[in-house]
Amino acid sequence: MTVVKDGKEALELFRDTPEGTFDAILMDIMMPIMDGLAAAKYIRALKRPDADSIPIIAMSANAFAEDVKKSLAAGMNAHLAKPLKIESVIAIIAKYFRESGSDR
Repeated sequence: MTVVKDGKEALELFRDTPEGTFDAILMDIMMPIMDGLAAAKYIRALKRPDADSIPIIAMSANAFAEDVKKSLAAGMNAHLAKPLKIESVIAIIAKYFRESGSDR
């Protein structure tokens, strides 16, 4: 597991590591410097194959339908409401591994 302190760091770390380094991204929406919505948009715009396919899962205390729509519109695959329930986190990550056929 790799932890960063803001969306800019998340984008830079993903951009600067080899393809396949990460299996999924858990992205907080409210972060300093660059929020999670902007970071997800930038990651999706990168010119590398895994930028389109890596699961990006939003985490936010804001759980209204509008918030979920914003996350999905930014390129995130799913939106989890805080406080996080570990069962939900595991289930959503497992869903994307099943869909990708990954054996990691």
